[in-house]
Amino acid sequence: MLSLELFHVQTNTHFELPPNLGVIRIGKPNDQIAPDINVSELPDVEAVSRFHAEIFLEGSTYHLADVGSSNGTFLNNIRLEPRNRYPLNLGDRIDLGQESKVTFIFQPKQHDPSTPNVTVIQPEIVQNSKQRRVDRSSKLVGLVLMVAGIVILIGNTQVGLFVRIPGVLLCIAGVVVLISRPAYRNLGWILIGLGITIMLFTANVFASVSLLAVLASSALFIAGYQLFISGKIWDYSLRSIKGIFKN
Repeated sequence: MLSLELFHVQTNTHFELPPNLGVIRIGKPNDQIAPDINVSELPDVEAVSRFHAEIFLEGSTYHLADVGSSNGTFLNNIRLEPRNRYPLNLGDRIDLGQESKVTFIFQPKQHDPSTPNVTVIQPEIVQNSKQRRVDRSSKLVGLVLMVAGIVILIGNTQVGLFVRIPGVLLCIAGVVVLISRPAYRNLGWILIGLGITIMLFTANVFASVSLLAVLASSALFIAGYQLFISGKIWDYSLRSIKGIFKN
């Protein structure tokens, strides 16, 4: 069991995250707003909005969202799209505003509440909040499944090579974005969807692509993506799947 906190880099201040709150609001108080994490006493908080960001606890996973702040919220130096939720991993860096003046590290609790420079919201134990690290073999198998799904769809779309190329390039670009830029996963899915749409609408889809091929390619791609980002296909890890086939 693990208690988590936000560690303020500039002042070595610790803000413990209460596990009994589904939403933890970060900002500066006024007559209408009383944030759960009050940063008004920290230095250089002029760029922090009154209601700046939120941390959501969904099951055993924490997510971060910018709520439309004036100067943005950054996760590992990547600016977040407002209102979108991004999963947090231990060791992630959170910046409120630009120029890294108000920086937090998402980490296990380091100090006892009685020690100085610790701001405790509500001391509780967080259960099972440690993020799963995806092993290299799961990522490799996931990537292979995604590529196989795209190849099956392309191979069963009976159009000319030069008609296929734009859609193929968009699909490849989408996969690259999903893999290398998790914070922009919506863009990756849009590129993949656009690529598939171009391939389908430049062909006589009902005559040239079988329903089985579409279903198979979709299943392979979705399973590969889940395996790549989480190490599991739904609730089954690569190791458990191997065990099923051995039995």
